[in-house]
Amino acid sequence: MRLHHLSLISSIALGASLASAAPAAAQDVEGVEDDGLGDIVVTAQRREENLQDVPISISVLNDEALDAIGSGGQDVRALSARVPSLVVESSFGRTFPRFYIRGLGNTDFDFNASQPVSLVYDDVVLENPILKGFPVFDLDRVEVLRGPQGTLFGRNTPAGIVKFDSAKPENDVTGYGRVSYGRFNNVNAQGAVSFPLGEKASARLSAMLQRQDGWVDNTNPSAPETNAFEGYTEFATRLQLLLAPTDETQLLLTGQYRNLDGTARVFRANVFTRGQRGLNGNFDRFSVSTDGQNEQNVETYNFAARFSHDFGPVTLVSVTSYWGGNASSVGDVDGGFGANFLPPALTGPGNIPFTAETRDSIPELHQFTQELRLESNNDGPLSYQAGIFFFDESLRIVSENYSTLGDPLNAPGGVNILVSQRQDSEAFGAFASLTYALTEQLSITGGIRYNDDSRDYFVARTQDTQFPAFLQNPLGTVTRQVEDDNITWDASINFAASDDLNLYARVARGYRAPSIQGRILFPPATATPLEDGVTIGNAETIQSYEAGLKADLLDGRARINLNGFLYNLNNAQLTAVGGGVNANRLINADNVRGYGFELDAQFKPSSMVLLTAGLSYNNTEIRDPDLTTAACGAVRVDLLPGDPSLCTILDPIVTPAAPFSSAIVNIDGNSLPQSPRWIANWSARFGMPVGDGEVYAFTDWSYRSRINFFLYESVEFQDRSQLEGGLRIGYQTDSFDVAAFVRNITNDASAVGGIDFNNLTGFVNEPRIWGVEAGFKF
Repeated sequence: MRLHHLSLISSIALGASLASAAPAAAQDVEGVEDDGLGDIVVTAQRREENLQDVPISISVLNDEALDAIGSGGQDVRALSARVPSLVVESSFGRTFPRFYIRGLGNTDFDFNASQPVSLVYDDVVLENPILKGFPVFDLDRVEVLRGPQGTLFGRNTPAGIVKFDSAKPENDVTGYGRVSYGRFNNVNAQGAVSFPLGEKASARLSAMLQRQDGWVDNTNPSAPETNAFEGYTEFATRLQLLLAPTDETQLLLTGQYRNLDGTARVFRANVFTRGQRGLNGNFDRFSVSTDGQNEQNVETYNFAARFSHDFGPVTLVSVTSYWGGNASSVGDVDGGFGANFLPPALTGPGNIPFTAETRDSIPELHQFTQELRLESNNDGPLSYQAGIFFFDESLRIVSENYSTLGDPLNAPGGVNILVSQRQDSEAFGAFASLTYALTEQLSITGGIRYNDDSRDYFVARTQDTQFPAFLQNPLGTVTRQVEDDNITWDASINFAASDDLNLYARVARGYRAPSIQGRILFPPATATPLEDGVTIGNAETIQSYEAGLKADLLDGRARINLNGFLYNLNNAQLTAVGGGVNANRLINADNVRGYGFELDAQFKPSSMVLLTAGLSYNNTEIRDPDLTTAACGAVRVDLLPGDPSLCTILDPIVTPAAPFSSAIVNIDGNSLPQSPRWIANWSARFGMPVGDGEVYAFTDWSYRSRINFFLYESVEFQDRSQLEGGLRIGYQTDSFDVAAFVRNITNDASAVGGIDFNNLTGFVNEPRIWGVEAGFKF
């Protein structure tokens, strides 16, 4: 990263009082007390605790912070870079978010992808990617737990978890409502009401509606269309019923539903130039020229029951949940129209070797989870919890890949490949964790968990035309099965050096279950053996070391949390995306090492001013001398007799590229994809009493440094940096709020991903959004 970037971050972080802590977007004035910041309550260890007392690196976003960054209808991707070490991106758009913590994530774009960051919604893990895109509304808080969380949250948490807690029913009649209108005829409306049902029950009903017109024109000369893409309508609702028949017993019943109807991610052909960094002159945020379909539909639903009974010494907790859903998404992945074998007027923009269109569908998804645990209630030095967990998922995926592939001489030809997958997964866990206070100042925590995972996989491939010989991927059916068991654990020590300063150290072992991938076509040149086109990612383990401090300063008006970490990810499960024919291949690296730090802080110099900022540094390195992967597509036959690769490869080349056969490169020493070294965020809130309320201004900013899109490195498929800011100015009282807002106020245009098998295709961040909002609460 260039020095001026580091200077910018350092200046802002220091100027905002050392750097941030809880929310990346500042908490609303209601979230702090007039005489200080107040306590932040978290449930990172499955019980309510003060954030400052928990020996884990945690950031928190409360409901006011979420409202600010979600102005204008942004989905869960708006959380990216809003807390240290967190990145969220997607090649699908408003569904299938991919989460990264401390550089660890998964760029896999298939619907059965496994991620090392787990998303936990009201104590229930959401495994499938379409579930992870459930809208962010009527929440109490979001907690981001960094580092392995295997003891209490189980498998697939080696990087950490993102934990969503919805607002719960209350015994009084309370609620809120708000609606905003903004650019592109964007409407964002949500509300909730909580009410008693007699003396022993209460309920809460919440709902959200978001819609937006398309704002990207299709300038394809054969079929032009105004405002063709980026439109959507999304609805979600949640009903909760809380029953308390006795003082010792509670039952919370929850039903949730989501429906999304809109367009998928817009891919933009040749927005990079071979040999150059950054978006080129072909890029126009408001137009593309494409000839493929673009649509997306998602429907998910949930039924859950949380039962608890206090037996005195212990409380029994049961969490039962069922999630189901279906989805379909189709996109023109070549990003352009026509192909090179057609007359120049019928193809573009730029070099389009062949057309490519993909439709992925989930006609059937079922996820069932059950957890039983005992939690201690004693006030003595020992506290503990123990339990068992069961997970069962049934998933069916249908993918259709159409392309006018041609042959290396650019003769026209077409192939339509239909791939049907079925995947059944089961997992069992048994865990225990205890904390013992050795003295009033010193406590230790230890936990252990047994994990047992199994997965059955079936794939069938059919086609309606002759299969191109250079792809060499067998048709027919393939079955695979993987299973693994593992022990994960953690141990920590927490020392209260004073009433305002806690020091802690933590060591943890995490685990990601084995994965299977098999729908995508593979190039013949690869150093990893393929089993009938199916690849298996063996289980990975992580050993993590962390130490930090959590301090309240200036009589509670300032807070700073700082930690450093080091981890070794062994047998790292990676996804080799792209290359040649858009492969999606699982590989294991001997080791990935990561280290860095995270800094969170808040400062409230007066009752009218609240400042926050955050900073993280993450260094990741693949350590496997023999690890190779395919680089970008080799379809530039117009460059022969030179290198036909689309991109400028920066890694050592093991096997040079040939026409329609990607170069094989060594990726030892590379950083992980979508892993910026630096992430910074800062915010400021100013309020002035006027009448019965206050006039306020709130601004929040996020920055991330350079990211690489793939496992291999090239000049073209990367983005230098991204800086986005927001501003909200309004007037609020205890009962209403009116405001004007702007998101991405600088209109930053940054590539957030690429497609490398056909041409230099990219996709970008969200545009500037502005609007007005009015809300009430009671």
